[in-house]
Amino acid sequence: MDQAEQLRRLFMQRSGKAEQEEKSEEIVRTNENAIIAKTTEGRRLEEAIAANTLENANMAANNELLVEEETKHAVCSARVITVTSGKGGVGKSTTSVNLAIQFARMNKRVIILDADFGLANIEVMLGIRPKHNLADLIFHGKSLTDVITYGPENIGFISGGSGIQELTNLSKDQISLLTEGLAELDELADVIIVDTGAGISEAILEFVSASSEILLIATPEPTSITDAYALLKAINKKEDFSSIEHKIFLIANRVSSQKEGEDIFSKLNMVVERFLDIKLNYLGSVIQDPYVSRSIMRQTPISILYPDMKAAKGLKELAERLCKQEEEAPVKQSGVAGLFGKLIKSRLKQKKNN
Repeated sequence: MDQAEQLRRLFMQRSGKAEQEEKSEEIVRTNENAIIAKTTEGRRLEEAIAANTLENANMAANNELLVEEETKHAVCSARVITVTSGKGGVGKSTTSVNLAIQFARMNKRVIILDADFGLANIEVMLGIRPKHNLADLIFHGKSLTDVITYGPENIGFISGGSGIQELTNLSKDQISLLTEGLAELDELADVIIVDTGAGISEAILEFVSASSEILLIATPEPTSITDAYALLKAINKKEDFSSIEHKIFLIANRVSSQKEGEDIFSKLNMVVERFLDIKLNYLGSVIQDPYVSRSIMRQTPISILYPDMKAAKGLKELAERLCKQEEEAPVKQSGVAGLFGKLIKSRLKQKKNN
């Protein structure tokens, strides 16, 4: 191979290497530009998220102030009693319905608010089917009279529907609309019974801790008693719960005797006094009665269908004690408008913190 050919090949090798280096540099520059672009895009995204979070927090704070202002001027005349339990199947809804019947017979205007999400126990027990629920009042322009369905003994009934679950996402107009409707409800009723779900979910705990007067239902079953304690323990941990502002009564349901009911209270209260900052009161008991299940099958409350049976008489005594308790040691009430005001503020506070 002559010298010229060697030089030509060497030149081509160097030219190829230079071309490869140039391509490599171009790839590096392209990658660098892509990284810069993605970094910029990421920063913009972070800024947008931060701005949106701040906007949501400000909106939550403003709505919280609005709720406080709206509920401050509400007329509070209704007594709100929240009925709850640590576990399902203990007779919570049966108690709510029959207490409502007994209050109505004492010439009280009574409305039941079903806050047991997704279930329709109250509807079934009263034998009624409401056309509208609380969500229709908030989102679909229905009036308060539209969402109240009247049943036996002229008891009013409101289904919570999805309206309760959507409380965090309400606009200012919707908050005002809800507060006005609930303030009107406070004027229409003497007693409002709120039937919650069972258990210790956050939604139930929010409702219970926002209530001034709470009826806790338990049966002799060991799981019912331990779940009742678990509910009390969870309530005790809530920031907005105060043993001074909240009054909790235990009802021992389906007991074989009055003494068994008293024993259930003594056992539960002994643990509560030792470990929790809660004062638990004993309201009384309801004797196990086969006529309760018969009345449920016939979709008529036992207080109407079998008023002389043991359970019906026990429920009447409980209602009388609640009326006497209100006369002797009334609980500070803020009405159902105040209850929902606390509930909305609690959820807005969580949204703001998140």
